[in-house]
Amino acid sequence: MQVKKVQNVYQLAFMPTVFPVNCYLVEEQEGLTLVDCALGFAARDIALAAKTIGKPITEIALTHAHIDHVGALDALKKQFPEAQVSVSEREAKILSGDKSASPEDGGKPVKGGIPKNIQTTPDRLLQEGDRVGSLEVVLSPGHSPGSISFFDRRTGVLIAGDAFQTRGGTAVSGTFKPLFPFPAMATWDKHVALDSAKKLTLLQPSFLAVGHGRMLDHPVRFMEQAIRDAEQKLKP
Repeated sequence: MQVKKVQNVYQLAFMPTVFPVNCYLVEEQEGLTLVDCALGFAARDIALAAKTIGKPITEIALTHAHIDHVGALDALKKQFPEAQVSVSEREAKILSGDKSASPEDGGKPVKGGIPKNIQTTPDRLLQEGDRVGSLEVVLSPGHSPGSISFFDRRTGVLIAGDAFQTRGGTAVSGTFKPLFPFPAMATWDKHVALDSAKKLTLLQPSFLAVGHGRMLDHPVRFMEQAIRDAEQKLKP
């Protein structure tokens, strides 16, 4: 695991040179908010990172329910039983292992690695504008039907899950990158993902933190170029 700190955010990067999977610890006054839970084997290192920082994990917030973002959830909930688990209402259904399309999905099937045996039940279902500690919830569907992002207006840090990737080049979810094609392959709706990417770019973040790849400083120009690339590929 590699750790990088930006502002009050710690990126925990697992398998960074092979198949990078990131989660994030956001330091608050009294505790830590964990955004995403990586893969199942990551629980021990995540807990050790929290111990090194010197604060308990009090919130666990999920950008979406693909297995590489929720794999260590059960183990971490056992270690931090008081931590409140939060996810969007649509992703809660996927978290339970239900991959069937909902009426609001337009009949499009859910893609990607769907968890099969997660036992943890969310404590809170998040909506646009809700807050988890210092983080504001921004609905950003596309990669999955109920994907959300988290934005800290004090620091400008945007934790965007798989709405963007930076591994293999900055890209909107659904844009195929030969060096790291997996987020594109797991994307539920490319057009919805593009709309969400535009919405997130309007926040003018100072840092972009994603599920796969390095954090970007002053990321807006890279996000805007990724949007242009996605638009070009989606032209009929």
